[in-house]
Amino acid sequence: MKPAHLILLLVMNLLWGAVYSAYKVLGENLPTGAIVTLRFGMAAVFLIAAWPLFPGAAPRGRDLLKTCGLGLMLYVLGQRLQVYGNQLGTAGNSAVLIALEPIVTSVAAAIFLHEHIGPRRLAGFVLGLLGVGLLNGVWRKDFQWTGLGASFIFVSSFVCEAAYSVAGKKITERASVMKMLAISLAVGTVANLAIDGSTTLTVARSLSPKAWALLIAMALLCTAVGYSVWFIVIRECPVNVAVLTIFAQAVFGVAISAVWLGERLRWDQLVGSLTIGGGLVLGLSRQIKKGGDDRGSPEILDDPNA
Repeated sequence: MKPAHLILLLVMNLLWGAVYSAYKVLGENLPTGAIVTLRFGMAAVFLIAAWPLFPGAAPRGRDLLKTCGLGLMLYVLGQRLQVYGNQLGTAGNSAVLIALEPIVTSVAAAIFLHEHIGPRRLAGFVLGLLGVGLLNGVWRKDFQWTGLGASFIFVSSFVCEAAYSVAGKKITERASVMKMLAISLAVGTVANLAIDGSTTLTVARSLSPKAWALLIAMALLCTAVGYSVWFIVIRECPVNVAVLTIFAQAVFGVAISAVWLGERLRWDQLVGSLTIGGGLVLGLSRQIKKGGDDRGSPEILDDPNA
């Protein structure tokens, strides 16, 4: 992974870490379907409007069919599961469960892309999981575990995310990243509008400026820009390397809660943050390559045993 790509992913995880808090705020006035339809619908509009600026070819043939299928799976099913599960549970519970996403995605990449996970990356995953647990104080009596149903719904969305990353990586090796995203988002938006378009348009008329600002930020930064960055990075490096950075969302989430919601920081959160940081350093220590393409010559390929 290039140093610039690592920095971009950490910035995006900072923004993605705020999404679950934003969902909670928006959920006070918007149903699940409306949140999904508006966020990803606006992202589709942004990317389609910028289509002439994107280099490379659009997906064709089987890749086009896969792109459409992925759009339906993630932007209709997966995101509705994630928003609904987040609303049923607590922000703390979601922060713990999000630590399972790197595991699910890495297993999928190992099975379908034949990626190898070396001992350093395995140790990084273990430290990341441990750090998330420490960060959120899962042993504390005041920590609220949601029911099995809410947790299952939330975790189910990771299967959709993993499939999107793994199948999308193969498509973007032959087609433009942004054009693939634009098509999948457009297909998902058409389906979302067919499901609850009238309800969404009705509630959208009464949204506050704050709600619109959150939705636009999530659509433009967290989706249109964020997903583009994600696929540009994993097109050039193993998926299981990139997903390690998702653990940083938990650390950023604590900082966001302290600044945005005024929550007090605890010592176990500091220990958890340091543990996650140690996991990232260990897992990525032999994966950062200066210059070149991670898929190129042997000198810049990631160490398969790292």
